[in-house]
Amino acid sequence: MDWQEISGNWVLVPDRPIAIIHFLGGAFVATAPQLTYRRLLEFLGDQGYLIVATPFVNTFDHAEIAESVLINFEKALNGVRSQYSVRYLPIYGMGHSMGCKLHLLAGSLFSVERAGNIFISFNNYAAKEAVPFVEQFSQFLKPQGISVEFTPSPTETTALIRDRYSVRRNLIIKFADDSIDQSIPLAQLLEESYPGLITTHRLKGTHLTPLGPDMKWQVGGSFTPIDAIGQWMRQEIYRELHQLEKTILKWLNPFA
Repeated sequence: MDWQEISGNWVLVPDRPIAIIHFLGGAFVATAPQLTYRRLLEFLGDQGYLIVATPFVNTFDHAEIAESVLINFEKALNGVRSQYSVRYLPIYGMGHSMGCKLHLLAGSLFSVERAGNIFISFNNYAAKEAVPFVEQFSQFLKPQGISVEFTPSPTETTALIRDRYSVRRNLIIKFADDSIDQSIPLAQLLEESYPGLITTHRLKGTHLTPLGPDMKWQVGGSFTPIDAIGQWMRQEIYRELHQLEKTILKWLNPFA
């Protein structure tokens, strides 16, 4: 499989796709998700999931970004459907950090059909907590009528999710060493709307665990002690990420 660019999205198409995953990354690493989340996305591609990773540039208007990535995804989907037999495959949303919020807004503000959503390291902070130095700039921007808060705000986002979020089946993943994670309040909020359909996992790792390209180790003509050390190091480095991959895969297909 090779990544291909379709209508501004990065797409990975396995030989026999079993489902489609629309992926949105975190705020500052979302411009090149095929690189920053390469290992995770290619692992899912290897399991038969067609990946559509939509890049975006962060602004204060998160509702506008949610609409934009949804439009770009639909363009990519039309392109993929014109080339491959994937018209009737289920579609899952998957987001990391800010990407979670965008999927939640898409499922609350727009008409989307999803078999389920996967939320990794969700957070819903105000701009002053999420963006360095925003308070220093606000004194210059406010008199000009320029917003220095995310739209919708954290409070408005919570209300939208509570009142209008339409995707029933959801997986929520929190990492043990993640000080900016807000997954537990999200799980409680969604459980109120869809009791019994919300799965929550707490895994070892940090907010950055989902990131990173795969580190390939090429074995020479014969397997040497150096090769053994190299493969052991690779296994240790990606132990937490591998646990994430297995958790996602089991939720997507419990009977695999």
